[in-house]
Amino acid sequence: MSGAHNRSHNNLMQLKLVQAIKEAGNIKRFLPSEFGFDPARMGHALEPGRVTFDEKMIVRKAIQDAKIPFTYVCGAAFASYFAGNLSQMGTLFPPKEKVLIYGDGNAKVTILEEDDIAAYTIKTIDDPRTLNKTLYLRPPENELSQKQLVEMWENLIGKKLEHISISEQDFLASMKGMDFAGRVGVGHFYHMFYEGALTNFEIGEEGEEASKLYPEVKYTRMDEYLILYT
Repeated sequence: MSGAHNRSHNNLMQLKLVQAIKEAGNIKRFLPSEFGFDPARMGHALEPGRVTFDEKMIVRKAIQDAKIPFTYVCGAAFASYFAGNLSQMGTLFPPKEKVLIYGDGNAKVTILEEDDIAAYTIKTIDDPRTLNKTLYLRPPENELSQKQLVEMWENLIGKKLEHISISEQDFLASMKGMDFAGRVGVGHFYHMFYEGALTNFEIGEEGEEASKLYPEVKYTRMDEYLILYT
C-alpha cells in the first residue's frame, strides 16, 4: 500500500475516535488530524488527491453531528517538507545548481517549523476563543512566495541558482504515468503553489489566526530555519 493510501485510510480511522469520544461523554475538546489545507475550502481539489479532503470532511461531519467540542488547526506547510528543499518535489535538501519554480513563483504559502505548529496547537486546547472554530496558522512573516524562499537561500549561501519556471499545464501533465502517491503529491503542490490555496482567502468569523491569538509564541522565521541546511 502506498504512503498516500495509508494516510487516507488513517483519516477515516478517526471515526473510531469520534465514536469513543461520544461514548465517553466527558471529552472537553477534540482536535482531529488536519494541519495543512482547510478541507472545507478544497471542494474543487484535483483527483486523486481530493480524497484526503473529502475524508477529512467526513470526520468533521461526524464530530459536528455528535456535538463534540472541537478545534480544527490548519493552514501551514511543514518546514521539513517545504522549506529546506526550497519546495522541490522528491528531495528534502536544497538544490545546488538549479531550482524549479512553480509558475511565476509568487503564490503565497505559509510555512512553519513543526515545533511551532505544535506550540500553537497546544495553546488552543483550553482557549474558549478557539472552541468550535478553525485556527489558521498564518503568521505574517512566514507567509512567503516560493521566490522569496529561494532568495533567502541564495542570500545565505551567496550564490544565485538557475531558476527554471514550469508552467501550470506542464506541471499537471507530469502526473501522467505516476503512481497514486505521486499524483496526490502533484495535485497538492498544484493547489499550494499555483492556486495559493493555503492563503488565498480572508479568515472569516468561523476562524482565528494563530499569531494574533498567541503573540507570545516566538515562531521561527524561514531565513533562520534555512541556516540548518548551510
